Amino acid sequence: MPNRRFADGEVVMGRWPGSVLYYEVQVTSYDDVSHLYTVKYKDGTELALKESDIRSQSSFKHRKSQSSSSSPSRRSTSRSRSRSPGRPAKGRRRSSSQSREHKDDKKKTIQETNLALLVLVFSFNQKPSENNTRRYNGEPDSTERNETSCVILEQKLKPDLEIERVLEQYSLHPRKEEKKKEERHSEKKFFETIKTIEKASSKTKELEFGGRIGTFMLIFFLPATVLYLLLMCKQDDPSLMNFPLPLPALESLWEARVFGVFLLWFFLQALFYLLPIGKVVEGLPLSNGRKLQYRINGFYAFILTAVAIGALLYFQFELHYLYDHFMQFAVSAAAFSMALSIFLYIRSLKAPEEELAPGGNSGYFVYDFFTGHELNPRIGSFDLKYFCELRPGLIGWVVINLAMLLAEMKIHNQSMPSLSMILVNSFQLLYVVDALWNEEAILTTMDITHDGFGFMLAFGDLVWVPFVYSLQAFYLVGHPTAVSWPVAAAIIILNCIGYYIFRSANSQKNNFRRNPADPKLAYLKFIPTATGKGLLVTGWWGFVRHPNYLGDIIMALAWSLPCGFNHILPYFYVIYFICLLVHREARDEHHCKQKYGVAWERYCQRVPYRIFPYIY
Repeated sequence: MPNRRFADGEVVMGRWPGSVLYYEVQVTSYDDVSHLYTVKYKDGTELALKESDIRSQSSFKHRKSQSSSSSPSRRSTSRSRSRSPGRPAKGRRRSSSQSREHKDDKKKTIQETNLALLVLVFSFNQKPSENNTRRYNGEPDSTERNETSCVILEQKLKPDLEIERVLEQYSLHPRKEEKKKEERHSEKKFFETIKTIEKASSKTKELEFGGRIGTFMLIFFLPATVLYLLLMCKQDDPSLMNFPLPLPALESLWEARVFGVFLLWFFLQALFYLLPIGKVVEGLPLSNGRKLQYRINGFYAFILTAVAIGALLYFQFELHYLYDHFMQFAVSAAAFSMALSIFLYIRSLKAPEEELAPGGNSGYFVYDFFTGHELNPRIGSFDLKYFCELRPGLIGWVVINLAMLLAEMKIHNQSMPSLSMILVNSFQLLYVVDALWNEEAILTTMDITHDGFGFMLAFGDLVWVPFVYSLQAFYLVGHPTAVSWPVAAAIIILNCIGYYIFRSANSQKNNFRRNPADPKLAYLKFIPTATGKGLLVTGWWGFVRHPNYLGDIIMALAWSLPCGFNHILPYFYVIYFICLLVHREARDEHHCKQKYGVAWERYCQRVPYRIFPYIY
């Protein structure tokens, strides 16, 4: 067994495999079987080298001393000549030439190989003649290639252009760049992980309406409820005990002409929505910080609709056609809302994550289809949810009420509508006009800021609002009820109280949300929250937590009282409204508790009653 030449821990010069270049390494171990030395480079790289690939540092130092012995003399001679005033012009020219070479050398990138694979690439790409023409301290070297490697640590490399070419060709980088690249990769991976976590956290975890099973049943239950209520109103005795109802033939529920009239109505309102009249305002900031723009022209659309209806009546159009085909219109609206919901869900599958609704991103098809997957679906600047929220259904509600008033006069041969019908029409007209006049206020509601646009809102806006909210007027056509003037006056006062609470509470909230620093609101006190918003503890919002709901319920009662007390059916709207608002109130409570935390608990202590003072 031959004796090992280099001891463990000894610092020597090791040849890089596949090249003629040597680097300073430290011997860490020796394998007696393979006769290979394990050496460690300065960057921590460990390789196994043969003894023939390792040299002592003395041979390199000897060559370096020879190379450096002649260079200082030349530099000193050059310096002495540059100082001599009697130096010949030729010498000065040679000195300036050397100075230019020195500056050129400075412009070149002098990089230590530092164990990078870059040097290995140079050795592979250079010809033997190129290796023999390298410069060391400005001197041409004519030694052999293995002697060239002895002074490689003092070598001046090629310019950056050549280095970049090689790096680009072989994808090799200095170690510092590799480290930076690894750091950038780790940082990128970190942010991707954060994005994945945020995406997972944006999923809807708490399901409402009974979850997947509940929403699946509601998709069928809601249309069935509308048909049931309308069929009941058509009965001579609309008692809830009269069950089961005689069902009409299926073919009688559908008429293509009626569906065409409904489509005409829908697209007429869309045309009014697109008219460049009315101001353009910004909604509340979305989760990504963006603010959508909305054109406020609902009241103008109402005026244009009134003009169109007036023209139809002037030309003797029988508006009670709506009453005669009321069931078919309801079925047409339900079919259209279902088709619209399917379209909305399909297009929502391509929507970016930040555009999905917070409450409709559960990952369950049925639930997301019902609650709405996309928050603000738009076709260009046409906002589908915002349009359906106020236009076709709400204005259609007024048109239906007017049709019922004319139908009552025709069926009962009256020259004037009944006082009950006038009260119902007037109260509900006031409600619709108020909503359209204060159209901008809807931009702060949960329907716009939180709920997606799916079957729930599409069916609610296009079917439930016009055909269930007009239930009292539809009921009075077949079941006229006489109301005395004193009773009518009491009902009017009740409706005015409800409307005042509803409007003033909503105005306080909307004005405070948009500009808390408004001097007109200086009398309002609030609890600051971590979100930067405040919770009002004075005014109507210091009386109960949801005073707008209280006003809604009082008005709903006033709308039903003109129908008398013979049947409970006209009061279905009141019962439904109470259940709806209690559900919304519970949802609002949960949402506000999550959003405002401790501030909401303090608010609940200051304002203990939710909707009804001293009761609930």
